[in-house]
Amino acid sequence: MGGLPVRRHLPGWLGAVWLWPTLATLAVTGAEIGSAQPWRDELATWSAATRPLGDLARMAGTIDAATWPYYLFMHGWVTLCGDSPAALRLPSALAMAGTAGLAAALGARLLGRHAGLTGSLLFAALPGTSRYAQEARPYAFVALFAVLATLLLVRALERPGWRRWAGYAAAVAALGLAHLVALTLLAAHAAAVLAAGRTASGAVPGTADRATHGTADRAIPGTADRATHGAADRDAPGNADRTASGSADRAVPGTAHLAAHGAADRAGLRPDAGRRSRRPVWGWLLALLPAVVVLTPLVLLAAGQRGRQLDWVDQARPADLVALPGALTQSGTVGGLLLGLAALGAARSGRAGLLPAACLVLPVALVFLAGLAVPLWVPRYLFFVVPFACLLAGAALATAALPAALAVVLLAGLLGLPDQAALRHSHEWPRGALVDYRGAARVIDAGRRPGDVIVFSPRDGWLFTDLGIGYHLGDRQPRDALTVRGRDARGDYWADECPDPAACLAGARRVWLVVAGRRTDPVAAVPGAKGAALRDDGFAVDRVWQRPGLSVALLTR
Repeated sequence: MGGLPVRRHLPGWLGAVWLWPTLATLAVTGAEIGSAQPWRDELATWSAATRPLGDLARMAGTIDAATWPYYLFMHGWVTLCGDSPAALRLPSALAMAGTAGLAAALGARLLGRHAGLTGSLLFAALPGTSRYAQEARPYAFVALFAVLATLLLVRALERPGWRRWAGYAAAVAALGLAHLVALTLLAAHAAAVLAAGRTASGAVPGTADRATHGTADRAIPGTADRATHGAADRDAPGNADRTASGSADRAVPGTAHLAAHGAADRAGLRPDAGRRSRRPVWGWLLALLPAVVVLTPLVLLAAGQRGRQLDWVDQARPADLVALPGALTQSGTVGGLLLGLAALGAARSGRAGLLPAACLVLPVALVFLAGLAVPLWVPRYLFFVVPFACLLAGAALATAALPAALAVVLLAGLLGLPDQAALRHSHEWPRGALVDYRGAARVIDAGRRPGDVIVFSPRDGWLFTDLGIGYHLGDRQPRDALTVRGRDARGDYWADECPDPAACLAGARRVWLVVAGRRTDPVAAVPGAKGAALRDDGFAVDRVWQRPGLSVALLTR
Protein backbone atom coordinates (compact mmCIF):
# COMPACT_ATOMS: atom_id res chain seq x y z
CA MET A 1 0.00 0.00 0.00
CA GLY A 2 2.91 2.42 0.69
CA GLY A 3 3.84 2.65 -2.98
CA LEU A 4 0.38 3.32 -4.43
CA PRO A 5 0.01 6.61 -6.28
CA VAL A 6 -0.73 9.51 -3.97
CA ARG A 7 -3.99 10.35 -5.68
CA ARG A 8 -5.50 6.99 -4.59
CA HIS A 9 -5.10 8.01 -0.95
CA LEU A 10 -6.07 11.68 -1.02
CA PRO A 11 -9.32 13.14 -2.28
CA GLY A 12 -9.65 15.91 -4.84
CA TRP A 13 -6.99 18.59 -5.10
CA LEU A 14 -5.06 17.12 -2.15
CA GLY A 15 -3.93 14.37 -4.52
CA ALA A 16 -2.57 16.78 -7.13
CA VAL A 17 1.02 15.83 -7.91
CA TRP A 18 2.20 19.45 -7.84
CA LEU A 19 0.73 20.41 -4.46
CA TRP A 20 3.06 18.78 -1.97
CA PRO A 21 6.32 19.71 -3.74
CA THR A 22 5.09 23.30 -3.94
CA LEU A 23 4.25 23.43 -0.24
CA ALA A 24 7.45 21.62 0.75
CA THR A 25 9.60 24.02 -1.25
CA LEU A 26 7.82 27.03 0.20
CA ALA A 27 8.27 25.69 3.74
CA VAL A 28 11.96 24.86 3.34
CA THR A 29 12.97 27.99 1.47
CA GLY A 30 10.88 30.27 3.64
CA ALA A 31 12.63 29.20 6.84
CA GLU A 32 14.78 32.11 8.11
CA ILE A 33 14.51 33.83 4.76
CA GLY A 34 15.57 37.19 6.17
CA SER A 35 18.35 36.02 8.49
CA ALA A 36 21.36 36.40 6.16
CA GLN A 37 22.18 40.01 5.36
CA PRO A 38 21.98 40.98 1.66
CA TRP A 39 25.24 40.31 -0.13
CA ARG A 40 26.72 42.39 -2.93
CA ASP A 41 24.51 41.07 -5.76
CA GLU A 42 21.39 41.66 -3.69
CA LEU A 43 22.64 45.15 -2.88
CA ALA A 44 22.81 45.75 -6.63
CA THR A 45 19.17 44.67 -6.89
CA TRP A 46 18.21 46.99 -4.03
CA SER A 47 20.11 49.89 -5.58
CA ALA A 48 18.38 49.43 -8.94
CA ALA A 49 14.90 48.71 -7.59
CA THR A 50 14.80 51.78 -5.34
CA ARG A 51 15.66 54.28 -8.09
CA PRO A 52 13.05 56.47 -9.78
CA LEU A 53 11.85 54.94 -13.04
CA GLY A 54 13.70 57.49 -15.13
CA ASP A 55 17.00 56.67 -13.45
CA LEU A 56 16.27 52.96 -13.74
CA ALA A 57 15.69 53.38 -17.48
CA ARG A 58 19.01 55.26 -17.77
CA MET A 59 20.73 52.36 -16.04
CA ALA A 60 19.59 49.89 -18.73
CA GLY A 61 21.73 51.71 -21.28
CA THR A 62 24.80 51.61 -19.06
CA ILE A 63 25.00 48.32 -17.19
CA ASP A 64 23.00 45.21 -16.28
CA ALA A 65 20.61 45.43 -19.25
CA ALA A 66 20.17 41.64 -19.12
CA THR A 67 18.82 41.94 -15.57
CA TRP A 68 16.83 45.13 -16.16
CA PRO A 69 13.41 43.42 -16.58
CA TYR A 70 13.87 41.82 -13.17
CA TYR A 71 14.86 45.18 -11.70
CA LEU A 72 11.72 46.74 -13.16
CA PHE A 73 9.60 44.06 -11.52
CA MET A 74 11.42 44.54 -8.22
CA HIS A 75 10.88 48.29 -8.44
CA GLY A 76 7.15 47.71 -8.28
CA TRP A 77 7.51 45.03 -5.62
CA VAL A 78 9.64 47.20 -3.32
CA THR A 79 7.22 50.07 -3.73
CA LEU A 80 4.42 47.84 -2.46
CA CYS A 81 6.17 45.57 0.03
CA GLY A 82 9.28 47.37 1.26
CA ASP A 83 12.96 46.52 1.10
CA SER A 84 13.66 44.37 4.15
CA PRO A 85 15.77 41.26 3.39
CA ALA A 86 12.68 39.03 3.68
CA ALA A 87 10.61 41.32 1.46
CA LEU A 88 13.34 41.48 -1.20
CA ARG A 89 13.63 37.69 -1.27
CA LEU A 90 9.99 36.66 -1.05
CA PRO A 91 9.37 36.84 -4.84
CA SER A 92 12.24 34.41 -5.39
CA ALA A 93 10.86 32.01 -2.78
CA LEU A 94 7.43 32.07 -4.42
CA ALA A 95 8.98 31.53 -7.86
CA MET A 96 10.99 28.59 -6.56
CA ALA A 97 7.90 27.00 -5.04
CA GLY A 98 6.18 27.40 -8.40
CA THR A 99 9.18 25.78 -10.08
CA ALA A 100 8.81 22.71 -7.88
CA GLY A 101 5.10 22.40 -8.64
CA LEU A 102 5.61 22.75 -12.39
CA ALA A 103 8.48 20.28 -12.29
CA ALA A 104 6.20 17.76 -10.61
CA ALA A 105 3.60 18.24 -13.34
CA LEU A 106 6.22 17.92 -16.08
CA GLY A 107 7.76 14.85 -14.49
CA ALA A 108 4.36 13.18 -14.12
CA ARG A 109 3.66 13.85 -17.79
CA LEU A 110 6.97 12.50 -19.05
CA LEU A 111 8.07 9.94 -16.49
CA GLY A 112 5.07 9.09 -14.32
CA ARG A 113 3.58 10.49 -11.11
CA HIS A 114 6.02 8.68 -8.87
CA ALA A 115 9.02 10.18 -10.68
CA GLY A 116 7.47 13.65 -10.81
CA LEU A 117 6.62 13.62 -7.12
CA THR A 118 9.92 12.29 -5.79
CA GLY A 119 12.02 14.35 -8.18
CA SER A 120 10.34 17.61 -7.25
CA LEU A 121 10.51 16.79 -3.52
CA LEU A 122 14.23 16.17 -3.99
CA PHE A 123 14.41 19.61 -5.62
CA ALA A 124 12.81 21.11 -2.51
CA ALA A 125 15.42 19.48 -0.28
CA LEU A 126 18.50 20.77 -2.11
CA PRO A 127 20.55 23.50 -0.38
CA GLY A 128 20.92 25.20 -3.76
CA THR A 129 17.16 25.56 -4.03
CA SER A 130 17.09 27.43 -0.72
CA ARG A 131 20.14 29.46 -1.75
CA TYR A 132 18.53 30.94 -4.84
CA ALA A 133 15.06 31.09 -3.33
CA GLN A 134 16.53 33.27 -0.59
CA GLU A 135 18.29 35.65 -2.94
CA ALA A 136 16.93 38.85 -4.44
CA ARG A 137 18.17 37.93 -7.90
CA PRO A 138 16.36 36.48 -10.94
CA TYR A 139 17.62 32.88 -10.83
CA ALA A 140 14.48 31.43 -9.23
CA PHE A 141 12.39 33.09 -11.93
CA VAL A 142 14.71 31.68 -14.60
CA ALA A 143 14.10 28.18 -13.25
CA LEU A 144 10.35 28.82 -13.10
CA PHE A 145 10.12 29.96 -16.72
CA ALA A 146 12.48 27.20 -17.92
CA VAL A 147 10.24 24.47 -16.50
CA LEU A 148 7.06 26.28 -17.56
CA ALA A 149 8.28 26.69 -21.14
CA THR A 150 9.24 23.01 -21.30
CA LEU A 151 5.87 21.88 -19.94
CA LEU A 152 4.02 24.11 -22.41
CA LEU A 153 6.17 22.78 -25.24
CA VAL A 154 5.19 19.22 -24.35
CA ARG A 155 1.52 20.21 -24.31
CA ALA A 156 1.81 22.01 -27.65
CA LEU A 157 3.49 19.03 -29.28
CA GLU A 158 0.90 16.61 -27.91
CA ARG A 159 -2.04 18.64 -29.18
CA PRO A 160 -0.94 21.55 -31.38
CA GLY A 161 -3.07 24.66 -31.50
CA TRP A 162 -2.45 28.37 -31.61
CA ARG A 163 -3.42 28.89 -27.98
CA ARG A 164 -0.87 26.34 -26.79
CA TRP A 165 1.86 27.73 -29.02
CA ALA A 166 0.99 31.25 -27.83
CA GLY A 167 1.44 30.14 -24.21
CA TYR A 168 4.78 28.61 -25.09
CA ALA A 169 5.85 31.79 -26.89
CA ALA A 170 5.02 33.88 -23.82
CA ALA A 171 6.99 31.54 -21.56
CA VAL A 172 10.06 31.66 -23.83
CA ALA A 173 9.91 35.46 -23.90
CA ALA A 174 9.67 35.51 -20.10
CA LEU A 175 12.62 33.11 -19.89
CA GLY A 176 14.78 35.42 -21.98
CA LEU A 177 13.67 38.49 -20.04
CA ALA A 178 14.64 36.73 -16.81
CA HIS A 179 18.12 35.81 -18.09
CA LEU A 180 19.45 35.68 -21.63
CA VAL A 181 21.82 32.78 -20.90
CA ALA A 182 18.79 30.60 -20.16
CA LEU A 183 17.84 30.75 -23.84
CA THR A 184 20.37 27.95 -24.33
CA LEU A 185 17.47 25.77 -23.17
CA LEU A 186 16.01 26.25 -26.66
CA ALA A 187 18.62 23.83 -27.99
CA ALA A 188 16.95 21.09 -25.98
CA HIS A 189 13.52 22.25 -27.14
CA ALA A 190 14.70 22.15 -30.75
CA ALA A 191 15.84 18.57 -30.28
CA ALA A 192 12.44 17.65 -28.81
CA VAL A 193 10.61 19.31 -31.69
CA LEU A 194 12.70 17.49 -34.27
CA ALA A 195 12.13 14.19 -32.47
CA ALA A 196 8.39 14.85 -32.35
CA GLY A 197 8.39 15.58 -36.05
CA ARG A 198 9.59 12.04 -36.69
CA THR A 199 6.65 10.44 -34.90
CA ALA A 200 3.23 10.00 -36.38
CA SER A 201 1.56 11.48 -33.31
CA GLY A 202 3.79 14.52 -33.23
CA ALA A 203 4.24 14.06 -29.47
CA VAL A 204 7.44 14.20 -27.48
CA PRO A 205 8.96 10.71 -27.25
CA GLY A 206 7.53 8.99 -24.22
CA THR A 207 4.27 10.96 -24.08
CA ALA A 208 2.30 9.37 -26.89
CA ASP A 209 0.80 6.67 -24.71
CA ARG A 210 -0.48 9.29 -22.28
CA ALA A 211 -2.10 11.16 -25.10
CA THR A 212 -3.91 7.99 -26.10
CA HIS A 213 -4.73 6.38 -22.77
CA GLY A 214 -5.11 9.56 -20.71
CA THR A 215 -3.08 8.60 -17.64
CA ALA A 216 0.52 9.21 -16.73
CA ASP A 217 0.94 5.91 -14.95
CA ARG A 218 0.17 3.82 -18.03
CA ALA A 219 2.22 5.93 -20.34
CA ILE A 220 5.70 4.50 -20.43
CA PRO A 221 6.40 0.78 -20.65
CA GLY A 222 8.19 -0.16 -17.46
CA THR A 223 7.42 2.96 -15.43
CA ALA A 224 7.99 2.84 -11.73
CA ASP A 225 4.32 2.85 -10.80
CA ARG A 226 3.65 -0.27 -12.85
CA ALA A 227 6.87 -1.87 -11.66
CA THR A 228 5.82 -1.30 -8.07
CA HIS A 229 2.13 -2.03 -8.44
CA GLY A 230 2.08 -4.52 -11.27
CA ALA A 231 -0.61 -6.74 -9.79
CA ALA A 232 -2.97 -3.87 -9.06
CA ASP A 233 -2.47 -2.41 -12.51
CA ARG A 234 -3.04 -5.69 -14.29
CA ASP A 235 -6.35 -6.12 -12.50
CA ALA A 236 -7.50 -2.59 -13.37
CA PRO A 237 -10.25 -2.19 -15.98
CA GLY A 238 -8.93 -1.49 -19.43
CA ASN A 239 -5.61 -3.19 -18.99
CA ALA A 240 -6.55 -6.05 -21.27
CA ASP A 241 -5.86 -3.83 -24.27
CA ARG A 242 -2.43 -3.06 -22.95
CA THR A 243 -1.74 -6.71 -22.27
CA ALA A 244 -2.78 -7.66 -25.77
CA SER A 245 -0.72 -4.97 -27.42
CA GLY A 246 2.15 -5.02 -24.95
CA SER A 247 4.71 -6.29 -27.40
CA ALA A 248 4.01 -3.43 -29.77
CA ASP A 249 4.20 -0.89 -26.97
CA ARG A 250 7.48 -2.29 -25.76
CA ALA A 251 8.96 -2.37 -29.20
CA VAL A 252 8.28 1.26 -29.96
CA PRO A 253 7.55 3.61 -27.04
CA GLY A 254 4.42 5.37 -28.22
CA THR A 255 0.97 4.40 -29.37
CA ALA A 256 -0.21 1.33 -31.19
CA HIS A 257 -1.02 3.69 -34.06
CA LEU A 258 2.65 4.56 -34.28
CA ALA A 259 3.62 0.89 -34.27
CA ALA A 260 1.18 0.15 -37.09
CA HIS A 261 2.15 3.02 -39.35
CA GLY A 262 5.72 3.87 -38.32
CA ALA A 263 7.28 1.86 -41.15
CA ALA A 264 5.11 3.57 -43.73
CA ASP A 265 6.00 6.98 -42.31
CA ARG A 266 9.72 6.21 -42.37
CA ALA A 267 9.50 4.95 -45.92
CA GLY A 268 7.53 7.99 -47.03
CA LEU A 269 4.70 5.79 -48.35
CA ARG A 270 1.94 7.73 -46.57
CA PRO A 271 1.24 10.94 -48.49
CA ASP A 272 0.84 13.11 -45.38
CA ALA A 273 3.82 11.71 -43.43
CA GLY A 274 6.36 14.31 -44.53
CA ARG A 275 3.86 17.15 -44.20
CA ARG A 276 2.87 16.08 -40.69
CA SER A 277 6.51 15.67 -39.61
CA ARG A 278 7.18 19.29 -40.53
CA ARG A 279 4.19 20.71 -38.62
CA PRO A 280 5.79 20.73 -35.14
CA VAL A 281 8.91 22.42 -36.50
CA TRP A 282 6.96 25.21 -38.18
CA GLY A 283 4.72 25.68 -35.18
CA TRP A 284 7.75 25.94 -32.92
CA LEU A 285 9.59 28.38 -35.19
CA LEU A 286 6.52 30.61 -35.46
CA ALA A 287 6.14 30.55 -31.69
CA LEU A 288 9.70 31.86 -31.34
CA LEU A 289 9.03 34.96 -33.44
CA PRO A 290 7.38 37.01 -30.65
CA ALA A 291 10.28 36.16 -28.34
CA VAL A 292 12.74 37.30 -31.00
CA VAL A 293 10.92 40.61 -31.36
CA VAL A 294 10.76 41.17 -27.60
CA LEU A 295 14.30 40.07 -26.79
CA THR A 296 16.33 41.51 -29.67
CA PRO A 297 16.69 45.02 -28.13
CA LEU A 298 17.73 43.47 -24.84
CA VAL A 299 20.28 41.20 -26.54
CA LEU A 300 21.83 44.16 -28.37
CA LEU A 301 22.06 46.24 -25.20
CA ALA A 302 23.51 43.38 -23.17
CA ALA A 303 26.06 42.49 -25.86
CA GLY A 304 27.42 46.02 -25.74
CA GLN A 305 27.83 45.80 -21.95
CA ARG A 306 29.44 42.36 -21.79
CA GLY A 307 32.98 43.61 -21.25
CA ARG A 308 32.00 45.79 -18.33
CA GLN A 309 29.44 43.43 -16.87
CA LEU A 310 31.55 40.27 -16.87
CA ASP A 311 35.08 41.62 -16.45
CA TRP A 312 35.42 39.59 -13.25
CA VAL A 313 34.64 36.21 -14.89
CA ASP A 314 37.49 33.83 -15.70
CA GLN A 315 37.71 31.60 -18.76
CA ALA A 316 35.99 28.24 -18.36
CA ARG A 317 38.16 25.24 -17.52
CA PRO A 318 37.42 21.48 -17.52
CA ALA A 319 37.66 21.51 -13.73
CA ASP A 320 34.66 23.84 -13.67
CA LEU A 321 32.47 21.08 -15.10
CA VAL A 322 33.56 18.76 -12.31
CA ALA A 323 32.71 21.38 -9.69
CA LEU A 324 29.37 22.35 -11.27
CA PRO A 325 27.06 19.89 -9.41
CA GLY A 326 28.38 21.06 -6.06
CA ALA A 327 28.16 24.70 -7.08
CA LEU A 328 24.55 24.42 -8.23
CA THR A 329 23.37 22.43 -5.22
CA GLN A 330 25.61 24.38 -2.80
CA SER A 331 26.91 21.06 -1.46
CA GLY A 332 29.54 18.78 -2.96
CA THR A 333 28.03 15.70 -1.33
CA VAL A 334 24.46 16.45 -2.36
CA GLY A 335 25.63 17.48 -5.83
CA GLY A 336 27.37 14.15 -6.31
CA LEU A 337 24.28 12.26 -5.12
CA LEU A 338 22.04 14.22 -7.51
CA LEU A 339 24.36 13.65 -10.45
CA GLY A 340 24.53 9.92 -9.81
CA LEU A 341 20.77 9.58 -9.49
CA ALA A 342 20.18 11.69 -12.60
CA ALA A 343 22.56 9.56 -14.65
CA LEU A 344 20.85 6.40 -13.42
CA GLY A 345 17.42 7.84 -14.16
CA ALA A 346 18.44 8.88 -17.67
CA ALA A 347 19.70 5.37 -18.38
CA ARG A 348 16.58 3.68 -17.02
CA SER A 349 13.91 5.97 -18.47
CA GLY A 350 14.91 5.48 -22.11
CA ARG A 351 13.21 7.71 -24.64
CA ALA A 352 10.92 9.20 -22.01
CA GLY A 353 13.96 10.76 -20.33
CA LEU A 354 15.42 12.31 -23.46
CA LEU A 355 13.77 15.70 -23.03
CA PRO A 356 14.80 16.32 -19.39
CA ALA A 357 18.25 14.92 -20.19
CA ALA A 358 18.61 17.34 -23.09
CA CYS A 359 17.40 20.21 -20.89
CA LEU A 360 20.13 19.29 -18.42
CA VAL A 361 23.07 18.60 -20.72
CA LEU A 362 22.73 20.93 -23.71
CA PRO A 363 22.61 24.29 -21.85
CA VAL A 364 25.62 23.27 -19.75
CA ALA A 365 27.56 22.21 -22.84
CA LEU A 366 26.73 25.37 -24.76
CA VAL A 367 27.59 27.75 -21.92
CA PHE A 368 30.83 25.87 -21.22
CA LEU A 369 31.90 25.98 -24.87
CA ALA A 370 31.08 29.68 -25.04
CA GLY A 371 32.95 30.20 -21.77
CA LEU A 372 36.11 28.87 -23.40
CA ALA A 373 36.09 31.88 -25.72
CA VAL A 374 34.34 34.68 -23.80
CA PRO A 375 33.82 35.40 -20.08
CA LEU A 376 30.49 33.69 -19.52
CA TRP A 377 30.96 30.68 -17.23
CA VAL A 378 29.16 31.53 -13.99
CA PRO A 379 27.65 28.42 -12.34
CA ARG A 380 24.57 30.18 -10.95
CA TYR A 381 23.58 31.17 -14.48
CA LEU A 382 22.87 27.47 -15.01
CA PHE A 383 20.74 26.85 -11.95
CA PHE A 384 17.71 26.45 -14.23
CA VAL A 385 18.94 22.98 -15.27
CA VAL A 386 18.67 21.64 -11.70
CA PRO A 387 14.91 20.86 -11.84
CA PHE A 388 15.51 18.66 -14.89
CA ALA A 389 18.31 16.82 -13.09
CA CYS A 390 15.92 16.24 -10.21
CA LEU A 391 13.29 14.78 -12.54
CA LEU A 392 15.82 12.32 -13.90
CA ALA A 393 16.74 11.47 -10.33
CA GLY A 394 13.03 10.95 -9.69
CA ALA A 395 12.94 8.49 -12.57
CA ALA A 396 15.69 6.51 -10.85
CA LEU A 397 13.86 6.61 -7.51
CA ALA A 398 10.60 5.60 -9.19
CA THR A 399 11.89 2.04 -9.49
CA ALA A 400 11.57 1.76 -5.71
CA ALA A 401 8.47 1.90 -3.55
CA LEU A 402 7.40 5.40 -2.59
CA PRO A 403 8.53 5.13 1.07
CA ALA A 404 12.01 4.03 -0.03
CA ALA A 405 12.20 6.85 -2.57
CA LEU A 406 11.15 9.39 0.05
CA ALA A 407 13.84 7.99 2.36
CA VAL A 408 16.46 8.89 -0.27
CA VAL A 409 14.98 12.39 -0.52
CA LEU A 410 15.21 12.67 3.27
CA LEU A 411 18.82 11.46 3.15
CA ALA A 412 19.66 14.19 0.64
CA GLY A 413 18.04 16.73 2.93
CA LEU A 414 20.03 15.50 5.93
CA LEU A 415 23.29 15.57 3.97
CA GLY A 416 22.57 19.16 3.00
CA LEU A 417 21.68 20.38 6.50
CA PRO A 418 25.10 21.93 7.24
CA ASP A 419 24.95 23.88 4.00
CA GLN A 420 21.34 24.88 4.66
CA ALA A 421 22.42 26.36 7.98
CA ALA A 422 25.48 28.06 6.48
CA LEU A 423 23.60 29.80 3.66
CA ARG A 424 21.19 31.27 6.20
CA HIS A 425 24.20 32.90 7.83
CA SER A 426 25.95 34.20 4.74
CA HIS A 427 25.29 34.28 1.01
CA GLU A 428 28.95 34.85 0.18
CA TRP A 429 30.97 32.08 -1.42
CA PRO A 430 32.96 30.62 0.19
CA ARG A 431 30.86 30.97 3.32
CA GLY A 432 33.82 32.23 5.34
CA ALA A 433 34.18 35.27 3.09
CA LEU A 434 31.43 37.20 4.87
CA VAL A 435 31.35 40.95 4.31
CA ASP A 436 29.61 42.28 7.40
CA TYR A 437 27.94 45.44 6.11
CA ARG A 438 25.39 45.19 8.90
CA GLY A 439 28.04 45.04 11.62
CA ALA A 440 29.92 48.02 10.20
CA ALA A 441 26.70 50.00 9.91
CA ARG A 442 25.86 49.31 13.54
CA VAL A 443 29.22 50.70 14.61
CA ILE A 444 28.60 53.92 12.73
CA ASP A 445 25.01 54.21 13.89
CA ALA A 446 26.02 53.81 17.52
CA GLY A 447 28.70 56.50 17.40
CA ARG A 448 27.52 59.06 14.84
CA ARG A 449 26.95 62.70 15.73
CA PRO A 450 25.38 65.60 13.86
CA GLY A 451 27.84 67.02 11.33
CA ASP A 452 29.73 63.74 10.81
CA VAL A 453 30.73 62.74 7.27
CA ILE A 454 31.63 59.38 5.76
CA VAL A 455 34.28 58.25 3.25
CA PHE A 456 34.52 54.89 1.46
CA SER A 457 37.51 53.09 -0.04
CA PRO A 458 37.60 51.57 -2.58
CA ARG A 459 34.74 53.10 -4.49
CA ASP A 460 35.11 51.54 -7.95
CA GLY A 461 34.87 47.77 -7.39
CA TRP A 462 32.18 45.14 -6.90
CA LEU A 463 32.35 45.09 -3.10
CA PHE A 464 29.81 47.95 -2.87
CA THR A 465 30.85 49.19 0.57
CA ASP A 466 28.78 52.34 0.14
CA LEU A 467 25.69 50.40 -0.96
CA GLY A 468 25.99 48.02 1.98
CA ILE A 469 26.30 50.78 4.56
CA GLY A 470 23.58 52.82 2.85
CA TYR A 471 21.17 49.88 2.85
CA HIS A 472 21.49 49.33 6.60
CA LEU A 473 21.66 52.98 7.70
CA GLY A 474 19.28 54.63 5.26
CA ASP A 475 18.63 58.24 6.24
CA ARG A 476 20.80 57.81 9.33
CA GLN A 477 23.99 57.58 7.25
CA PRO A 478 26.37 60.53 7.69
CA ARG A 479 26.81 62.77 4.65
CA ASP A 480 28.97 61.28 1.91
CA ALA A 481 31.57 64.05 1.81
CA LEU A 482 33.33 63.13 -1.44
CA THR A 483 30.42 62.29 -3.76
CA VAL A 484 29.82 64.90 -6.44
CA ARG A 485 27.73 62.77 -8.84
CA GLY A 486 25.69 59.87 -7.53
CA ARG A 487 25.01 56.46 -8.99
CA ASP A 488 21.49 57.39 -10.09
CA ALA A 489 22.83 60.21 -12.27
CA ARG A 490 25.63 58.01 -13.64
CA GLY A 491 23.27 55.15 -14.42
CA ASP A 492 25.34 52.46 -12.68
CA TYR A 493 26.39 51.34 -9.20
CA TRP A 494 29.19 53.78 -8.48
CA ALA A 495 29.69 57.47 -7.74
CA ASP A 496 32.02 60.19 -9.00
CA GLU A 497 34.12 61.61 -6.21
CA CYS A 498 35.51 65.06 -5.61
CA PRO A 499 38.75 65.66 -7.58
CA ASP A 500 40.14 67.63 -4.61
CA PRO A 501 39.42 65.53 -1.51
CA ALA A 502 41.17 67.98 0.83
CA ALA A 503 38.85 70.80 -0.24
CA CYS A 504 35.75 68.62 0.04
CA LEU A 505 36.76 67.54 3.53
CA ALA A 506 37.44 71.09 4.71
CA GLY A 507 35.34 71.92 7.73
CA ALA A 508 34.69 68.26 8.63
CA ARG A 509 35.58 67.56 12.25
CA ARG A 510 34.71 63.86 12.38
CA VAL A 511 35.09 61.43 9.49
CA TRP A 512 33.89 57.84 9.41
CA LEU A 513 36.16 55.84 7.11
CA VAL A 514 34.99 52.46 5.75
CA VAL A 515 37.59 50.36 3.93
CA ALA A 516 37.57 46.84 2.49
CA GLY A 517 39.30 44.12 4.47
CA ARG A 518 40.42 43.84 8.07
CA ARG A 519 42.95 46.64 8.63
CA THR A 520 44.77 47.70 11.76
CA ASP A 521 45.52 51.04 10.04
CA PRO A 522 42.62 51.73 7.66
CA VAL A 523 43.94 55.17 6.65
CA ALA A 524 47.13 53.63 5.28
CA ALA A 525 45.01 51.47 2.96
CA VAL A 526 43.48 54.51 1.21
CA PRO A 527 45.48 55.41 -1.92
CA GLY A 528 46.01 58.65 -3.81
CA ALA A 529 44.79 62.12 -2.98
CA LYS A 530 41.98 60.75 -0.84
CA GLY A 531 44.44 58.99 1.45
CA ALA A 532 46.73 62.02 1.54
CA ALA A 533 43.85 64.27 2.62
CA LEU A 534 42.98 61.91 5.46
CA ARG A 535 46.60 61.59 6.60
CA ASP A 536 47.97 65.08 6.16
CA ASP A 537 45.11 67.47 6.97
CA GLY A 538 45.23 67.20 10.72
CA PHE A 539 43.10 64.08 11.11
CA ALA A 540 43.96 61.56 13.80
CA VAL A 541 42.58 58.06 14.15
CA ASP A 542 40.37 58.01 17.22
CA ARG A 543 39.35 54.36 17.06
CA VAL A 544 39.27 51.36 14.68
CA TRP A 545 36.61 48.62 14.53
CA GLN A 546 37.22 45.46 12.54
CA ARG A 547 34.32 43.48 11.17
CA PRO A 548 34.40 40.49 8.78
CA GLY A 549 35.46 41.84 5.40
CA LEU A 550 35.42 45.51 6.49
CA SER A 551 37.17 47.96 8.79
CA VAL A 552 35.70 51.15 10.21
CA ALA A 553 37.78 54.03 11.57
CA LEU A 554 36.71 57.25 13.24
CA LEU A 555 38.99 60.17 12.37
CA THR A 556 38.83 63.44 14.28
CA ARG A 557 40.57 66.77 14.22
